[in-house]
Amino acid sequence: MSSTPPQGPVTDASVPVAAPASEEPRSLRIEDWLTVIVMAALALITFANVLVRYFTSSSFAWTEEISVFLMIVLALVAGSAAVARDQHIRIEYFAEGGSAARRKRLAQLGAVAVALLFGLIAVLSVRVVWDDYRFGETSPGIGVPQWWYSIWLPVISALIAARAVGLLLRRSREALRPEGPAEDAQP
Repeated sequence: MSSTPPQGPVTDASVPVAAPASEEPRSLRIEDWLTVIVMAALALITFANVLVRYFTSSSFAWTEEISVFLMIVLALVAGSAAVARDQHIRIEYFAEGGSAARRKRLAQLGAVAVALLFGLIAVLSVRVVWDDYRFGETSPGIGVPQWWYSIWLPVISALIAARAVGLLLRRSREALRPEGPAEDAQP
C-alpha cells in the first residue's frame, strides 16, 4: 500500500533546496564535531549537577563556570560553521534582490566585513589574554588561571576570519549563473 514518490525535480517553490555537498567545505566536520562534543559536555555537566543537587541538596560550584565557557565556545563554533556555510545573518531583501552580479558583490562585501570584524576581535583579544596571564587573574568559581578561558576567543575568532576569507574566495570564483530555469528543460 505504499507508493513511490514521483521522480524528477520538485516544482514546489516552498520546499527548501539543500546546497549540493560539493559546495560545502569538507573541513566543516571540525565545527560539526566540536558542536557535538561541546553539547554533550554541557548535557553531562548539567545532568551531573542536577543529580548531585537532587540527592545531596548541594551542587558542584564549578559547573556554572564551565557551562558558561562551553556555551561561549559553542556560539563561536556555530558562528564559524554559519560563516563557512554562508548562512550568517543578513537582510534577505537586499542580499537576494537585484541582479546576479549585485548579489555576488554583496556576498563578497559580507564576507569581507565578517573577516575584518573577527580579525579585529582576534587581534584585540590577544591583549585581554596577555593581561589575564601577566596579572595572574583567576576565575571566580574554580580559581584556575583566567587565560585558560580567554585564550580561545582570539583563536576561534581567527578561525572565523579564515572561514570568511575562504567564503570570499569561493564567492569570487563563482561564475554568474542564469536567473531563471532553463527554457529547454524537460518537465
